[in-house]
Amino acid sequence: MESKFNYNEREEKIYKMWEENGCFKCQKDESKKPFVVVMPPPNITGKLHMGHALDNTLQDVFIRYNRLKGVPTLWVPGTDHASIATEVKVVKKIQDEGKTKESLGREGFLKEAWAWKEKYGNEITNQLRKIGTSCDWEKQRFTLDDGCSKAVLHVFKSLYEKGLIYKGKRLVNWCPECKTAIADMEVEYEEQDSYLWHIKYPIENSDKYLVVATTRPETMLGDTAVAVNPKDERYTDVVGKRVFLPIVEKYIEVVADRYVEMEFGTGVVKITPAHDKNDYEVGKRHNLEIINILNEDATINENGGIYEGQDRIEARKNIVARLKEEGYLLKEEKYTHNVGTCYRCHKEIEPYFSNQWFVKMEPLAKPAIEAVKNGQIKFIPKRFEKNFFNWMENIEDWCISRQLWWGHQIPAFTCAKCGKLEVSETKLETCECGGEFVQDSDTLDTWFSSALWPFSVFGWPQETEEYKYYYPTSTLVTGYDIIPFWVSKMIFSGIAYTGKIPFEHVYIHGLVRDAQGRKMSKSLGNGVDPLEVIEEYGADALRFSLCQGITAGNDLRYIKDKVEASRNFANKLWNAAKFVNIYINDFEEIEEFNFMPEDKWILTKLSNTIKSYTKNIEKFDVGMALDDIYTFIWQDFCDWYIEMVKSRLYNKECSSYKVAIWTLNYVLDASIKLLHPFMPYITEEIYSSFKKGNEYLINTRLPEAKFDFSNEQILVEQIMELIKNIRNTRASSNIANSKKVNIFVNIEDENLVKIFNESESYIKKMGIIENINMLNNEQSDLTKDMIAIHLEKINAYVDLSEAIDKEEEIAKLKKEIENIEKELNRANSMLNNEAFTNKAPEKLVEAEKQKVVKYTEMLKKVTSRLEELI
Repeated sequence: MESKFNYNEREEKIYKMWEENGCFKCQKDESKKPFVVVMPPPNITGKLHMGHALDNTLQDVFIRYNRLKGVPTLWVPGTDHASIATEVKVVKKIQDEGKTKESLGREGFLKEAWAWKEKYGNEITNQLRKIGTSCDWEKQRFTLDDGCSKAVLHVFKSLYEKGLIYKGKRLVNWCPECKTAIADMEVEYEEQDSYLWHIKYPIENSDKYLVVATTRPETMLGDTAVAVNPKDERYTDVVGKRVFLPIVEKYIEVVADRYVEMEFGTGVVKITPAHDKNDYEVGKRHNLEIINILNEDATINENGGIYEGQDRIEARKNIVARLKEEGYLLKEEKYTHNVGTCYRCHKEIEPYFSNQWFVKMEPLAKPAIEAVKNGQIKFIPKRFEKNFFNWMENIEDWCISRQLWWGHQIPAFTCAKCGKLEVSETKLETCECGGEFVQDSDTLDTWFSSALWPFSVFGWPQETEEYKYYYPTSTLVTGYDIIPFWVSKMIFSGIAYTGKIPFEHVYIHGLVRDAQGRKMSKSLGNGVDPLEVIEEYGADALRFSLCQGITAGNDLRYIKDKVEASRNFANKLWNAAKFVNIYINDFEEIEEFNFMPEDKWILTKLSNTIKSYTKNIEKFDVGMALDDIYTFIWQDFCDWYIEMVKSRLYNKECSSYKVAIWTLNYVLDASIKLLHPFMPYITEEIYSSFKKGNEYLINTRLPEAKFDFSNEQILVEQIMELIKNIRNTRASSNIANSKKVNIFVNIEDENLVKIFNESESYIKKMGIIENINMLNNEQSDLTKDMIAIHLEKINAYVDLSEAIDKEEEIAKLKKEIENIEKELNRANSMLNNEAFTNKAPEKLVEAEKQKVVKYTEMLKKVTSRLEELI
């Protein structure tokens, strides 16, 4: 083995070896239920970030674990066409070349988009390989490929024929920059500084007026009513009357509606049904006119009179100026409020009355809700079921049309001659009347195709062999922020279209935040590139640090020190493997196991670790499973067992020499198999140094928990506890490692005496002991000047007389007591000072109290040590 694991050189080669040798392919076995994961498809515009690294590491842990269990295992990778994000990228590209979308036409633009996809579309999947994702890349899918597209067309037609898809005018979120409708979930809210303008609306045939406060005075151009709460006694007499609408110079009705909050502002609200979601609902209840005042680019349209053609912000300024001039503006105050922006271009969105395609959600949502309630689909952790229910139980009809060219074009065809509308999975050319069919120019929301992902990747709606064997899938791994976006859609889609749930478990993880707990973002400049981390520390270290201490559903922090610690752990494992490798030529399978006590101890610890590790990973507790194997390798195997057996290995004539070598190999082999899902590269490299033939670790089997020497384990751990106490005694007495001590031991348990005698060589070595003297009860007076160690089954006495200068040590302890007493007196005097305790912050007073506790305990220990020497 090399002096260290060269991850920069070896990781890429190991991955290539796995891929070229088909290690990621599922070994189908019709007699076994497969473990199947479909990768949440990253956008083809995407670049690997820490969220991807975490999400795919967790999936890979579950995949590699089940593969090692011998379960037929499949991980299907893929990418999403990301309609809005990709179109934005392509539009910018052609604009930089001096062209426009419109000048190219739809076909020309799509040609550019596909060329962009071919060039950049696989960039993120190549980056995913860097972190060790063991998917079957030959089964990679794309949401716009032929198979997925056929599924989309089939579902659209089926829903349309069932009356669950319809087209109609409704209020939607509109991005004037992307010029498309977007979903509620795709609106991001950010605080913006603005103004609240108080405007008077004169009551018809009266010298009185109502005061309306608004942040968007330009929408007055589309006002069709003013509303008050029906219980508001201030305005009972004006309900049903009309008020004068400034700027537009017309009268509008005053309506009473429960939507208005009496306590907020003046209790009077202007109603603009075409440009506010709540106003739209009020308008429906009162049968109000809907007046759209905006064009697609957020300029004022023909309904805006003299403001036609002006940008909404420009119109706002001009309208405010006119309101001031004409005496309708009562007050202008600074106001900070949340403003909806597009999640892609981050420009302010507009509520917009538009003709769109919708899916009726209520009949689709009910079976999905029931599947989660009855436990067919389980969320991990369970608390996220609430997020799912909150979304699904209050769901509105889904706007599925987007005014884009990149994506699945809606398969609806209208005859240019007779106006007949047909929905078809194949392209329609000519109508029965002889007219030409024109396909709807809109595309489908990206999530429409993503919702079909768990089954469309297997060839559905065809009953393919893959679909029958691999669907439903096993586990979905995703972040909590995507439950309404995607998880809910897959659940209702799977049940509605296939009659089966799409997956059994939904494992929810949190976000990766920076070391201060802040969300990583470009604006803060606190993002961390996982590829750079891999370059510096290796993929294994990054994966380990992301999984260490993780609990389902909770955010975690990226801390560089954790990655460094993970690399240190990898180095410790590598050095342990190098040590075992020294004796590999003397390894042989043995039939009779004449184990020494320390062998029985480590084998029992290993079996217990296997049980705990398996239990934790089966219940998706990744952090605990990793901690199980980490603790075992670092503490039990490296720090203890290897040190215990060294004296046997240094003597080839030792009767248990080959048993020690066998045990070392067996434990190391089992350890790297358990660690493999978390640190696949270094474990595969270690395995290759020991294996015979062409077997790869990735395709081996997990070790079994088959050793149980519990009684011996308890006794060996008494000896280990003794060694730890001896080490602590040496440390507290500042005894150099070059100096040995003598100990006297009294043990009444005969079984422990036998094990103690068999363990004497490593007790001496690890405790740095010259002589071990066994005592009987009558010899207790021999130990009066020694440091006592009392354990459950062992009484030991450490003789330091040969290791220290007694007079020098006494002088040092006296000086230490003097210093401690000074600090203790200082802290007590502070607490006895009423000026301090009454005026100082509570934290400072508490700190002084803690110092008293700390120094009192220190004084007790040092005094006790001094008394032992005097």
